[in-house]
Amino acid sequence: MGSTVLSLRIDGELLDRLRQHAAKRGMSVQDYVVRTLIRDDFDERFKAAVDETEKFYGAEGAPGVRTGEVT
Repeated sequence: MGSTVLSLRIDGELLDRLRQHAAKRGMSVQDYVVRTLIRDDFDERFKAAVDETEKFYGAEGAPGVRTGEVT
């Protein structure tokens, strides 16, 4: 997989906040932003998968699985 350059124009206050967040994690601003985008993308894909599963099985869970019971 190759890489591509993405150029952003952001205000100074936001850049300062990004620098602070990145520094707390010992990361560069670039790495912090990329990891944040990857995490958000994963969260969206995971939620979509959960939604599709609930549509397929229904909100109560998979067939044959009883919810709310103690075994």
